[in-house]
Amino acid sequence: MASTNDLKNGLVLKLDGGQLWTVVDFQHVKPGKGPAFVRTKLKHVLSGKVVDKTFNAGIKVETANVDKRGMQFSFKDGTDFVFMDSDTFEQVYITPEVVGDAANYLLEGFEAMVAMYEGAPLYIELPASVELVIEYTEPGVQGDRSTGGSKPARLETGYEIGVPLFITTGEKIKVDTRSGDYLGRVNS
Repeated sequence: MASTNDLKNGLVLKLDGGQLWTVVDFQHVKPGKGPAFVRTKLKHVLSGKVVDKTFNAGIKVETANVDKRGMQFSFKDGTDFVFMDSDTFEQVYITPEVVGDAANYLLEGFEAMVAMYEGAPLYIELPASVELVIEYTEPGVQGDRSTGGSKPARLETGYEIGVPLFITTGEKIKVDTRSGDYLGRVNS
């Protein structure tokens, strides 16, 4: 249990019958008239839904102990993704629903943060960007256009993104894991 005065960004709360919500933003408000309160923006851990919620100042809220561990992606077993804990070498099987869009950027040996609650994986946090090799892309043909064009490219993970026309098969590029956008070439 924690007081609303102890709220901080990233704290995970257990509200509405055990649902987990992460504090995205909070603000202590002390109006000229009436009692103080805390205005928060909460994000549902599983669905990603964001809501605004107001708490009276000083009330107790239940916190959840979410354990974030560095894990290495080992292999895919059927539909499940197998991660190995970097400290204990224990293997954890994670369903595709929990992995979500992170599956588009996972290669064997890739490091990621896995959030666990009561022994069950909740979600996977990737770095803001990853470096991947272009497995295949058509040669770029410059046509009559006023701005630079883009073309589809398949990454070594099998995921397709749009890249500039000058990118060729076999090049290593940097990709934003939040949006799937091309960020630039990687000089090797």
